[in-house]
Amino acid sequence: MSFDPYIHFQGNARAALETYARIFGGTVEISTYAEAPDAPPEMRGSDLVMHGTLRLGERNLMASDFPPGMGGDPQQAVSISHEAASEVKARQVFDALAEGGEVVMAYQPTFWSDGFGMVKDRFGTHWMISSPWRQPG
Repeated sequence: MSFDPYIHFQGNARAALETYARIFGGTVEISTYAEAPDAPPEMRGSDLVMHGTLRLGERNLMASDFPPGMGGDPQQAVSISHEAASEVKARQVFDALAEGGEVVMAYQPTFWSDGFGMVKDRFGTHWMISSPWRQPG
């Protein structure tokens, strides 16, 4: 069993998923509201993302835009945690996500990791990025 994050955006889900694919790798699949069979009039012709997936091996990051004409707040109380394969890779990921975003906690060594930081990216997604966890002792 696994849990895959599903995050929501205000019209920029496609750009977010494509950016995340450049940072993390993987492939992006997107369906728009306009592609939905029997789409209501307000959705016909909409290129907003009804469902998108960034496939990363066994894991997925899924996303959508709020439906046309519907308001909503993008992810406000959730962070996506990512442990990179190395401290160098973790720093690269953190820096890429921080570009145009807001650093919440600077990337730095901690008692549990050689590097950890928190950032809200330019799309409003909150991330916790760490290098591999240290084993006690």
